[in-house]
Amino acid sequence: MKQEIAAFLDYLARTRGSSQNTVAAYHNDLTQLADFVTSEQAKGILASREQLLLAYLAHLKGKGYSPATSARKVASARSFFNYLVETGQLKENPIRNLVSPPVNKKAPRVLTQAEYLQLLAVPQSLSTPEARRDVVMLEVLYATGLRASEVVSLQLADVDLDHAILYCRQGKAHRQIPLTSEVTQLIRDYIANGRLDLLYYEKETALFLNRRGHQLTRQGFWQIVKNYAIKAGLGDQVTPHTLRHSFAVRKMQGGADLRSVQQALGHAYISSTRVYRQPLSTVK
Repeated sequence: MKQEIAAFLDYLARTRGSSQNTVAAYHNDLTQLADFVTSEQAKGILASREQLLLAYLAHLKGKGYSPATSARKVASARSFFNYLVETGQLKENPIRNLVSPPVNKKAPRVLTQAEYLQLLAVPQSLSTPEARRDVVMLEVLYATGLRASEVVSLQLADVDLDHAILYCRQGKAHRQIPLTSEVTQLIRDYIANGRLDLLYYEKETALFLNRRGHQLTRQGFWQIVKNYAIKAGLGDQVTPHTLRHSFAVRKMQGGADLRSVQQALGHAYISSTRVYRQPLSTVK
């Protein structure tokens, strides 16, 4: 089974353009499934694949996983077996009729436009190179819905200012993120001026640099956003993911269909995107 899993993960990265985080989650879920099946078969238990998979679901419950985690692991298995059917390796999906554990997803916390401007005003009031960088990062995140890891991983070559596009690289695949003219100009000015104030090594290709001239880390970006939120009076619950949620909600409220929002966010499952149809809660 592990060879088939490896081929499926390669398909996700190369053909589907799934993010590294998504591929890693599939890898974890499917490796756990393969290890369970191998362990059961080693016991000499004669069972059909369907029976083994039902036993796996019971195994997940026994491990104390939350309904959301169990549902994700079942969804990973279902996608994997669908792939095997589509590639002719199976005649039918053995868990096609398996019901996933019910999940009550909470509506994501979001920022209103006024709250976002309140947050943005904090770095805008400062004149340090880091603050000027942070204004651009917040605007990029709020305008594109990228993950924090995707924002900090952006390279100079990922920015096409002439066509107002960001390329979010995911292995050999990528998705194109359109930019507004305002954000495009912000990035242009940052590259020409603000980034140079943080640049120590001419060969450094990361778009967003820390004070030592290296690529900013995801953890560093999270802390930056949380610190600004506290200073803005928004509490300590605002993270880069809050801005990602806010982007998705604005898209939905603006009339975008669910599939286009899924593609913009890079969600592997459209079920992850449906949460934005729920009533919203603000950060307070």
